[in-house]
Amino acid sequence: MVKVHPHYLSQLKRLFDLVLAILLSIFISPIILMISLIVLITAGFPIIFKQKRTGQNGKTFTIFKFRTMKKNASLIKHKYLKMNEAPKPMFKIHNDPRFVGFGQFLSKSGFDELPQLLNIIKGEMSFVGPRPLPVKEALALPKSWKYFREKVRPGVFSEWTLAEERHSSLKKWRMLEEKTLKKNNKNQLILILKMVIHFFTKLLKLDSLKDRQSFRSKK
Repeated sequence: MVKVHPHYLSQLKRLFDLVLAILLSIFISPIILMISLIVLITAGFPIIFKQKRTGQNGKTFTIFKFRTMKKNASLIKHKYLKMNEAPKPMFKIHNDPRFVGFGQFLSKSGFDELPQLLNIIKGEMSFVGPRPLPVKEALALPKSWKYFREKVRPGVFSEWTLAEERHSSLKKWRMLEEKTLKKNNKNQLILILKMVIHFFTKLLKLDSLKDRQSFRSKK
């Protein structure tokens, strides 16, 4: 059984998430507005993609992201199942044919995740925690995984989001998520800082080739 660090269940962590999310929302509001206009011009409405995800205690919530794919992406997903590059039940295609407009850039850079600041403010997510899965994917996981994944709020950042071989296997994925849940407050701040640096490094495409190669590597 995975030992979750007590900090994940503390009110201090919730306060930290809330204050930081509000401050960031105000500080980067021009960027959010600019991306909204880009999505509107290149892909049309809706600007925000909404999807049901599994959160703390197995409760479902609606996650918010900038829309990066065609409006009917979920309806035509079955056509691309054979192209899946991630271990089941996860589904991921690096160069997904369903991307529209600047969707691939937004997805690769991480800009599409910015609306999740609202999920954090609402108390549905945290900055650091296991990445929330779509309901069907979460239900397909082994029952033994539910304890450590659903005990805490899901997060925007985790050790999994930083790993080069995060799509290599379910075993690797679980190991990285478990590692995240053992971090204390100080280590979480370091993780957030590392993720921000990683974000801008990817944005500058300094590691784009390495990322493409590691994405396709499977054990």
